[in-house]
Amino acid sequence: MIYTCTLNPSVDYLVQADQIKLGDLNRAQNVSFFPGGKGINVSRVLRNLDIDSIALGFLGGFTGDFIRNELNKEGISNDFIYVEEPTRINVKLKTKEETEINGVGSYISEIKQEELLQKFQSFTSDDYVVLAGSLPASVSTQFYEALTNQCSQNGSHLIVDTSGESLKNLLKYQPFLVKPNHHELGEILNRTLTSLDEVIASGKELLRKGPQNIIVSMGGDGAVFINNSLTAVATVPKGEVVSTVGSGDSTVAGFLAEYVKSGDFLKAFQYGVASGTATAFSNDLCNKSRVEEVLPKVKIELLDKEMTS
Repeated sequence: MIYTCTLNPSVDYLVQADQIKLGDLNRAQNVSFFPGGKGINVSRVLRNLDIDSIALGFLGGFTGDFIRNELNKEGISNDFIYVEEPTRINVKLKTKEETEINGVGSYISEIKQEELLQKFQSFTSDDYVVLAGSLPASVSTQFYEALTNQCSQNGSHLIVDTSGESLKNLLKYQPFLVKPNHHELGEILNRTLTSLDEVIASGKELLRKGPQNIIVSMGGDGAVFINNSLTAVATVPKGEVVSTVGSGDSTVAGFLAEYVKSGDFLKAFQYGVASGTATAFSNDLCNKSRVEEVLPKVKIELLDKEMTS
């Protein structure tokens, strides 16, 4: 089974307008509400790709009820732990540019954290676990480590999609997959990456710190896949980018959807990049038909079959 875990979910409130003037009355042209959070996005895309998953994490209040109800409507199994404070609302203002205002996460007590950790104890080596997104202010990075360590003890395939110190601290547990973008990769290694060669070299350096597989996303410039056996680069088709929200999460979901079926890293990489690209070309998260339309346009170049140190 695939499990996704979102510790700091949100209701994403998308507001579209011609322009926004601060200090003045503004009127929206269109508004939409979506269940948000990186792990939740992964579950939603997996459902669109006909792959089952179970969404975990913390929800609370009327906003938490909205997320649960929307996931139920979409046929996504979920087993959230409920807390007293409402789940946050993230506002996304779309004019000619995208502006985001992220709400403050709910308070998560140590008792509630322990409840989630107990759920992780039941995972097995047959399971894939996606840990994605930011931490609420009330939860320390040590909790991410506790969840990761539990997956390591169980032999579960852990996919980590977070950044900064949280990601740094988890590399030693040898996660199955990490997916930084090139900015996040540079941040981890304290450098600025300006070329494909620098991204590849830095990805190989990161690989030596523990993760088994790495996808480095580079937006419209494609992506890089690296493990101890191969290095590959994906080139993406040109198109109108409608929104980049959820594109990285779609890449993770697409990769998993293909990998659990075929066990082929290159096919999974191509399908993941196609999924991320399809979401960037859409108003919401990608659907299967859109992914399969983009898939043959994603070109994979295998650079080497054995990584040198």
